[in-house]
Amino acid sequence: MRETSPPSPAVVVGIDGSRGAVDAALWAIDEAVERDLPLRLVYAIEPRKSGRSDSDSVAYDFTTAEIAIRQTKMAIESMDKPVKIEVEIVQKQAASALVAASHSAAMLCVGALGINRASGRRVGSTVSALLDRTHCPIAVIRQPAAFSVGPGWVVAQLDRPSDSSPVLGHAFDEARLRDTSLHVLTSWRPAFPDITDGCTSTESIRQTKANLERTLARYRRLYPDVVVQAVAVRGSPLDYLKRHSESIQLIVLSHPPSNELSELAGPAACAALNGVNCSVLISERHGAL
Repeated sequence: MRETSPPSPAVVVGIDGSRGAVDAALWAIDEAVERDLPLRLVYAIEPRKSGRSDSDSVAYDFTTAEIAIRQTKMAIESMDKPVKIEVEIVQKQAASALVAASHSAAMLCVGALGINRASGRRVGSTVSALLDRTHCPIAVIRQPAAFSVGPGWVVAQLDRPSDSSPVLGHAFDEARLRDTSLHVLTSWRPAFPDITDGCTSTESIRQTKANLERTLARYRRLYPDVVVQAVAVRGSPLDYLKRHSESIQLIVLSHPPSNELSELAGPAACAALNGVNCSVLISERHGAL
């Protein structure tokens, strides 16, 4: 039996012919260059609902795929950055194709507003399926709004101030790569909200922030060039993100995201991102190899 070698490592982008997919590919260029890896464009030709494909429909599907890939390659090449482009066109469902591609991926990127032309399904809706089946980080990319202020911060959200998941490493790496500041966010909720007074709330937030600062101390030494700010808030972190949405370019979340932020990664990702106006990077699962 002839054995085939596994695909080489790459930064993988899901392509579907939409502007959102092109935005994801452009965002992923720096990720690939930084890692000295190729940028692999994956287009999935989904099976037709009828289950039958004649020669004309097959030819049409492949022509559509090739046009989408060609347009994306032209956009990448226009950036004039030293990145190698690889192309993979497969006949399978989008989620299955991206899961297969993720086996050798350093990162998997999809557009937040992409719509597969064959099925009409939003690419962003596949993220929740990918989270349970892949081990690499997943980036859901959205172009910043025209009124965004400057290059925007990177924000990392921790469920607990002592969180040791990969999220902090990814967040610091992204802040350095994007040449911007990092805000590390954790939230606090009173055990008995009806009876907690202002003094107790203030002291609890102060303690939460102090714990977060201790967690960040090691990363400050490892990333002395990254300006980082610890932020502790009472209540939902999503409220904080929406208040500062014009100043944020990327949110980095743990895997799985906290209950309050899970909508940023689930089927409602597009709607949630409308209120935040930024991209989301979800780190690999705990214990990923």
